[in-house]
Amino acid sequence: MRIRNGAFTALTAAGLFGASTPVAKLLLGNIDPWLLAGLLYAGAGIGMGALVLREGVQSRIARSELAWLVAAVISGGMIAPVLLMYGLARINASSASLLLNTESVFTAILAWFVFREHFHSRIACGLAMIVAGAVTMSWTRDQLSFDPIAMLAILGACLGWAVDNNLTRKVSLAGGRVIAAIKGVASGAVNITIALALGAHWPAWSHITLALITGWVCYGVSLSLFVVALRLIGTSRTGAYFSVAPFFGAVLSLILLREPPTTPLVIAGVLMGIGVWLHLTEKHTHAHAHEALEHSHEHEHDEHHRHEHAHGEGGAHKHTHWHRHSPLTHAHPHFPDVHHRHGH
Repeated sequence: MRIRNGAFTALTAAGLFGASTPVAKLLLGNIDPWLLAGLLYAGAGIGMGALVLREGVQSRIARSELAWLVAAVISGGMIAPVLLMYGLARINASSASLLLNTESVFTAILAWFVFREHFHSRIACGLAMIVAGAVTMSWTRDQLSFDPIAMLAILGACLGWAVDNNLTRKVSLAGGRVIAAIKGVASGAVNITIALALGAHWPAWSHITLALITGWVCYGVSLSLFVVALRLIGTSRTGAYFSVAPFFGAVLSLILLREPPTTPLVIAGVLMGIGVWLHLTEKHTHAHAHEALEHSHEHEHDEHHRHEHAHGEGGAHKHTHWHRHSPLTHAHPHFPDVHHRHGH
């Protein structure tokens, strides 16, 4: 059940993020691309920050995790966008689209071989099918550009986002809304500052408002759900599901922009569907040991949460508080979520 919940959460995040593409296309005629990126991030930060303030912050970021969050913001919110914009200025859109598919590959490689997240051949094949679908969809017959500097810049941006994804998992217990607010404000401020420094001009307020709302829903809510998925199913699997975002955006474009369906889009849908199916049908069971652990996150009492509550508070429904896990050894189907980061 956890894998299905995590998959649904990740796919919903991908769908919302993909929906930003056709809306952004409509806004690009009136807003500088770099400034638009900043407004979308800012909308995410402001919108999610407002929700956090309204509902109160229940989860907290441990001091030992602050460094991970700062590094994630710098890598994915500051360095990566700058590298992407530099590369886009020197290379055509077709080449850039193909190169951007490497983000999920970099994310998985880092998760598997640097952060030691468990994987097996079924998951690797599923990721390969999803990436193949993304490549098929972004491939065009237009002549591709070859600019080594630009290509390295875009690959560097993808690596930056891959590092961001893996580091964000380290603080995923802090809550998706909190992380989305922090990353949105930081990324928005950096991109808006750079855009204005390069000569961008503020558009009409109506366009600014639409960009901020789009950023709140398509970036902020999406990022919040992405963080929850990281907590439920791990980095590589979440990254693989999120790779279908361009497909959702392309399908929505068929409706909003009345763009005709294409053969590559159909093929991509089939390949991605096979990849998602391989992930959804994954089964992983063995005896494993849980060490003692203390942390805070939203949970309900299950086999991993059997602690007592003072004055009978909590327990029956999902709730958030600082709690302790006692050592436990058992066997059941599981995935590399926040409670299953053991070796194999």
